[in-house]
Amino acid sequence: MASQSATPLETTQGYSTPTVTQFSVFLDNRVGRLHELVNAFDKSAAKICALSVHEASDYAVVRIIANRAAIAARILREQRLPYGEKEVLVVELSEGHSLESLCLSLLGAELNIHFAYPLMSLPNGTATIALSVDDMTLAGQILRRKCFRLFGEADLPVA
Repeated sequence: MASQSATPLETTQGYSTPTVTQFSVFLDNRVGRLHELVNAFDKSAAKICALSVHEASDYAVVRIIANRAAIAARILREQRLPYGEKEVLVVELSEGHSLESLCLSLLGAELNIHFAYPLMSLPNGTATIALSVDDMTLAGQILRRKCFRLFGEADLPVA
C-alpha cells in the first residue's frame, strides 16, 4: 500500500478566536494596595490596558488586561499576589457595531455575558470592550460573521 500524505480535516475546531488574558488579582482591602499594584506595572514593560475593581468588605478583586500577559504574570508572582487567569474577548465598538448590536448578536445564539468592562487604552482609537461569555469560540464566530473586529494581545497598545 502506497503511503499518502495526510491532509488535515476541516472542522469547527480549526477556528481560533483571538482572545486576551485577563488577570483577576485578589487584594486585601486596605489603603494603598491598588496603588502598589498599578505602580508595579507602571515600572515594567507591561502596561495596563483595562482595569475593573470589585470591592468586598475584606478584599477586592481587580481585573486587569495588560498588553504583555507573560510579563504581567511575572509581576503578580513577584508581588506575591494571588491571581487567576481567564481568556476574554476584546471587541471593537464602532459605527454600525454598537453595544446593543453586540448584545443582540450574542442573545440570538443564547450566549450569556458573564461580565464586561471597557478598555482604557483603545487599540484602534475606538471604543473597545472586554467580554467574558459562555462559549468563546462560538461568540467569536458570531461576532466575526456580524463584522465586529476582535483583538488579540498583539493588537493591544504598547504605550
